[in-house]
Amino acid sequence: MLLNVRVVSWSLGIFMAITFILCVLYGLVAPQRLHGMSDFLEAVLPAFKWLTFSGFLLGILESFLYGAYIGIVFVPIYNFLSKRITV
Repeated sequence: MLLNVRVVSWSLGIFMAITFILCVLYGLVAPQRLHGMSDFLEAVLPAFKWLTFSGFLLGILESFLYGAYIGIVFVPIYNFLSKRITV
């Protein structure tokens, strides 16, 4: 079975955006001593600033684009190998 690049890329992009939102919510709810969410997100997402509206929007966009990129790269590799490797 071959994968569709568009479906996988959109799915991963949306998944990553939702995951980003959940990480921000966790960072707001949990005490700072229990996590380093702000430091982690600022390290992983270029130009992201913790607890600013523009930083939040940029974080969602960057997370979505990371997921879409993974789909765009992964699907052709998977499809290529699935045609050549039979189990």
